[in-house]
Amino acid sequence: MTLHLAVALDGTGWHPASWREPGARADELFTAGFWVDQVREAEAGLLDLVTLEDSFAIDTDRVDHVQGRLDAQLVALRVGPVTSRIGLVPTVIATHTEPFHVSTEIATLDYVTTGRAGVRVKVSSRADEYALFGRREADAESRESLFDEAADHIEVQRRLWDSWEDDAEIRDAATGRFVDREKLHYIDFEGAHFSVRGPSITPRPPQGQPLVTALAHVDVAYRLAARGADLVFVTPGGVGRDGPTGDAEAILAQVRAEEAAVGRAGDPLHVLGDLLVVLDDGADAARERLRRLDETDGAGGGPGLRSDARILTGTATDVADVLESWHGAGLAGARLRPAVTAHDLPRITRELVPELQRRGLFRTAYEADTLRGHFGLARPADRYARV
Repeated sequence: MTLHLAVALDGTGWHPASWREPGARADELFTAGFWVDQVREAEAGLLDLVTLEDSFAIDTDRVDHVQGRLDAQLVALRVGPVTSRIGLVPTVIATHTEPFHVSTEIATLDYVTTGRAGVRVKVSSRADEYALFGRREADAESRESLFDEAADHIEVQRRLWDSWEDDAEIRDAATGRFVDREKLHYIDFEGAHFSVRGPSITPRPPQGQPLVTALAHVDVAYRLAARGADLVFVTPGGVGRDGPTGDAEAILAQVRAEEAAVGRAGDPLHVLGDLLVVLDDGADAARERLRRLDETDGAGGGPGLRSDARILTGTATDVADVLESWHGAGLAGARLRPAVTAHDLPRITRELVPELQRRGLFRTAYEADTLRGHFGLARPADRYARV
């Protein structure tokens, strides 16, 4: 089995000084062309998907860091029509969004991309983000409650995607019937966090169920993924909120244990390891580039590059070695975070991908048209359809 490969896009890159690098195109950050070019580069490398980062708060104390961002779902909707095979996975913060709205937005993205939509569900415990909405108190909610809410958020989305049967639309002009009302269903979800009747306003998406993903560092997050996701991003060799996250084999064992604990049925989670990469022609050159970037950020009082994921400074071959070892440990692939997108993304697509292909670890052409298809996931049956 070959590796799955994804890229996490966040502005001009994951290093806080990335916007100051030559070619970073910081002046185009809020244009459609900037994002189109990044995703097209990823698609040229035959990557399975890109994730688009998002958050609500900005750090107004740091004038030397990029502030402000475009909405990830709207960026994906803009990029969708000008790409053809790569999956588009915007980030959604479940803590401050309604699952009904999110489900229709992701279903719409699935239509726009003809079956290449996904969603990354994220929780937030940041007081500054809570203050933007003014409806809740961050200190009043436990981490477990936030993840339980996210699990309900996913469940509501999934039920709403199924609330229209595949053949609910009749579109019979002669009889004047556009829809078969018997094939639209109330989901009648009642939970601790949401009460949603349904049905959706959007017909069932082309994939039936767009791909649901999550990033996880600890048991409670692995449990969320086991309950509701199709794919989970993990951080071997990284540092989570509770300390070191462990190696790939140990993390995979934790994920599988949570799947068993929640009684997961159907396909097991696809587990991809996150790796933040600073790439160059040699290891010394990559380390020097990181040192210079950190120095630039430090001049403004910044901490330099910090990450929950492991940071690799080296060559594309070095990254391939890590991914091969993760593959041997049982991971399905990797999601790479380019430190400076303008520099590191082309090295991923034009150097790392060929190296993985030489090792027989990555495809040489797309083999499916949908995001679920990239991961070998069948289109699921509608839970409400009458047999």
